[in-house]
Amino acid sequence: MKDMGEADVILGIKLIRSTDGIAISQSHYVEKILEKFGYQNSRIAKTPYDSSVALFKNESGVSVAQLRYSQIIGSLQYLANGTRPDISFSVSKLARYTSCPDKTHWGALDRVLRYLKGTVSLAIHYGRFPAVLEGYSDASWIAKNSGSNGCSGYVFTLGGGAVSWKSAKQTLITRSTFEAELCALDTTGTEAEWLFGLLSQLPIVSQPLPPIAVHCDSQTTIAKVRSRKYNQKTKRHIQVRLKSIRALVSDRVIGIDFVGTKDNVADPLTKGLDLSQVNKSRLGMGLKTINDITTMATQPTKWRSHKEGSGHMAYSVNPKDQHKAGGLLLLTDAVTLTGSNSRHSSI
Repeated sequence: MKDMGEADVILGIKLIRSTDGIAISQSHYVEKILEKFGYQNSRIAKTPYDSSVALFKNESGVSVAQLRYSQIIGSLQYLANGTRPDISFSVSKLARYTSCPDKTHWGALDRVLRYLKGTVSLAIHYGRFPAVLEGYSDASWIAKNSGSNGCSGYVFTLGGGAVSWKSAKQTLITRSTFEAELCALDTTGTEAEWLFGLLSQLPIVSQPLPPIAVHCDSQTTIAKVRSRKYNQKTKRHIQVRLKSIRALVSDRVIGIDFVGTKDNVADPLTKGLDLSQVNKSRLGMGLKTINDITTMATQPTKWRSHKEGSGHMAYSVNPKDQHKAGGLLLLTDAVTLTGSNSRHSSI
């Protein structure tokens, strides 16, 4: 086997190495999208989605440039799945109207492209530390649309960068915020179980693994999971998900913690946010400009402590494998490359 040196591009994703980690970027792909669809000189949008604009199914049956709309959605889905979790919610929501888009849908899609125009150079940065895998779960439920489907979102971070994320319309009809949050937490738990199994098979990770911390901003949902009381009025499909989450907690696959809504990194995967929250959530997912990454100075790093029962998953590399791992960077590489091409989803 010929040694080709350090990898530079893998499956269309560029690798950028810095003094304290590695980053993945598709800036070249963003530029191609903007050029292909004529947005090189467009006005810049500060946020990817305007929550004040309501989107509904086009009941007229007359579509507006349906082929072009579907082409743009397809391009954006590939980008959202690869390195841009910040547009996952927008793309997921707009993809629902691909069969018959109207002017309102086009306006929202136009905004996503103009947002990309101003954020071409964003990349996900993974630091060597903290070597902690943690997840965030969130859901949105619109009370005024009784019986409507909510939206689930989750993101898992390692080394300060997102390694797995999803934004999707819930398949179940939920009748309260609690039910919507529980469905989202169940989806998050399923992904956490997969990641737990992946890491348990990596020889450079010390075993046994502690539970993965999953952060949820619904105190009611957390209380229900921790309670062992049985309520006959709870619908069967909700009971099934409740039991599934409790089993993951009991098996020490996950540990559930409360996080405030403003600190929930999964918040932008379920709804449109204002500029300050968009910027904050981007940092939480490790999204930084390429310029910031390449000019990043070496900073003293603090380890995150692992407390028994907290659910925080702090990893260490076996001493005999340190020469292979290069600290903890190899662990970050392994999860990043596996996640970005296999597990990410926005639909």
